Amino acid sequence: MNSVDIHNELKELLSGSNIKNQLSVAQLVEKSTARGEAKLSADGAVCAETGKYTGRSPKDKYTVEEEGSKDKIDWGKVNRPISSEVFDKLYTKVVNYLKAKDEVFVFNGFAGADKDSRLSITVVNEYAWHNLFCHQLFIRPTDNELAAHVADFTIVSAPTFHANPEIDGTNSETFIMVSLEKKIILIGGTEYAGEMKKSIFGIMNYLLPEQGILSMHCSANVGEAGDVALFFGLSGTGKTTLSADADRKLIGDDEHGWSDNGVFNIEGGCYAKTINLSAEKEPEIYNAIRFGSVLENVVIDPETRIADYDDGSLTENTRVAYPIDYIDNIVTPSVAGHPKTIVFLTADAFGVLPPIAKLTKEQAMYHFLSGFTSKLAGTERGVTEPEPVFSTCFGSPFLPLPATVYAEMLGEKIDQHDAQVFLVNTGWTGGEYGTGSRMKLAYTRAMVRAAINGKLNNVETTQDAVFGLNIPTAIEGVPSEVLNPRDAWADTAAYDEKAAHLAGLFKENFTKFANVPEDIAKKGGPLA
Repeated sequence: MNSVDIHNELKELLSGSNIKNQLSVAQLVEKSTARGEAKLSADGAVCAETGKYTGRSPKDKYTVEEEGSKDKIDWGKVNRPISSEVFDKLYTKVVNYLKAKDEVFVFNGFAGADKDSRLSITVVNEYAWHNLFCHQLFIRPTDNELAAHVADFTIVSAPTFHANPEIDGTNSETFIMVSLEKKIILIGGTEYAGEMKKSIFGIMNYLLPEQGILSMHCSANVGEAGDVALFFGLSGTGKTTLSADADRKLIGDDEHGWSDNGVFNIEGGCYAKTINLSAEKEPEIYNAIRFGSVLENVVIDPETRIADYDDGSLTENTRVAYPIDYIDNIVTPSVAGHPKTIVFLTADAFGVLPPIAKLTKEQAMYHFLSGFTSKLAGTERGVTEPEPVFSTCFGSPFLPLPATVYAEMLGEKIDQHDAQVFLVNTGWTGGEYGTGSRMKLAYTRAMVRAAINGKLNNVETTQDAVFGLNIPTAIEGVPSEVLNPRDAWADTAAYDEKAAHLAGLFKENFTKFANVPEDIAKKGGPLA
């Protein structure tokens, strides 16, 4: 089936009498509750459960192998190939499935706040709450933009359509398939809304570098002086939390592009974790939960409908989606200048990396390519406790091109704009997971603010003996014994053993980067 046939099927679907186009937030809230898809929390947010799929399903994500893109894609465990024949057959099944539904919901909008490079998108949803999710997370069009809207890419999502692996050629009942040639993202068998968000991010990660724009899995904010800070890190490392700072304006919480003009948000909303959320620790996120927000897998009292953010019985990956203007301190539109500070966030379950370290250029490139963190419970299906993981560029699940494409672009921009780079461990201290404790958010905030304000650019440091990292000896608001992780362990011999183990994992992982300049491997990584 060619692209013309595919889009004729789509056109026929979108012209059906069951299509509900561009419903308002209030209408989508009404539909979500009336159809039994979700409940309303005491704060007025739509609260939905996603069933057994409470996180992304990376083993069920595929890219169609096509002539125009197959030589560009970094094929492997992340970018799994699938044939056009498999895609076409499933696409027809899903379209016919949606045609038979009483109601199907459509949202038209954009990805990318930079109008010169933004992507026009259409999202077709079986669920009203999914459509509300997309309405709040992507960029909403003006009336004039809507009138002229023509989709560059279309998401077709049918969560209750389950594939048959023996017939349909999939790994399981779930599938997330991207056809770059036909410009369709096909999703079925999972109710986890994050698959839609991340699929569009993957498309931007394919398209933007071809325009000379670095796409980044990071949050970003800006100070009164126009000083931009980036926060790289995988889910659960603190991107959303640390970028939502009352003293700085938020550019975006998860996905950005860095062009010759500066940084821009790819999204129009935020998708924040809510496990253990409180008004005291994260007031910006807490106060954004209101009418129009979407709570995912958050447990609410059956009578009062008050949310219990400490309850992780459904998943640790509880979430809230809300439009960015639910945060008070934001940049409108979501664009700003070039970053002065770059923070790499890691949640080290071994508890051996320092809570903050200033990186040399070589160390910055090494740690960006390594992308070490701990995969936290709930973010992906089957993960029940933290696991050490190396995720290249702090976002390998979403990168269709080879990692060196993004790394080389970042290195060039660091040099060009003299950005200061820091490694920040938001994970464990005083011992590994199960023995030590999670780094206090108040300490992390104090360290990050000091870095952004330039207070760590010329301070006294001590070099870590294993990783070669330069650790500040004193930071206001942070106990000195916390700064050096070895000092925080009661058993220093156990620390040395665990640190040596992690250093070995770093070295082993880095062997896969065969074409990286020798200086990065020698000067950027562990000393021993």
